[in-house]
Amino acid sequence: MKLYYKPGACSLSPHIVLREAGLPFELVKVDLAAKTLEDGSDFRAVNPKGQVPALALDGGGILTEGAVIVQYIADQAPDSGLIPPAGSLERYRVQELLNFIGSELHKGVVPLFPMLKDVVSETYKGFAAKVLGAKLALLDHELEGKAYLTGDGFTVADAYAFTVLSWLPRIGFDLTPWPNLVVFVERVAARPAVQAALAAEAQG
Repeated sequence: MKLYYKPGACSLSPHIVLREAGLPFELVKVDLAAKTLEDGSDFRAVNPKGQVPALALDGGGILTEGAVIVQYIADQAPDSGLIPPAGSLERYRVQELLNFIGSELHKGVVPLFPMLKDVVSETYKGFAAKVLGAKLALLDHELEGKAYLTGDGFTVADAYAFTVLSWLPRIGFDLTPWPNLVVFVERVAARPAVQAALAAEAQG
């Protein structure tokens, strides 16, 4: 498999999952602003959406959308425990978390990115920060008494949550009011696969 990524972007989530699953893969860095690959070719020829992550499959074809990609990867390593079996209620719980992280947290952070400072008003940024805080409080509550979002085992939902939460210090958003999230980020960051992914992206 081949993962098209941008360092520190949401593609970090499937990057972590690939390493947690122990599957062979290749990293291909994308310049999202120029929509080009390192060889200068047009990334949109790979993914017409022009977004990361995109996963080139061993059997041919491209899979897009991070929440779907991580499930596909986890299903290629069913003994990894990264996702419960298809059809089980536990699987739907993980999918519920993936959807919440994608629609409420991931998209909720975007208006606060410094790159949008000239197009997003301070009034709206204040509103977005308040809404994001409420969503973070829900996730903090979800982690009460648990090591990870679904219990003691690390899943693809944890990889996605960690990725989004890792952006917050960069935008000056303090996690201190949500102590369970602070501990969660530290716990996930200490995982060898996560450290390897972060190191590889730092070098990329």
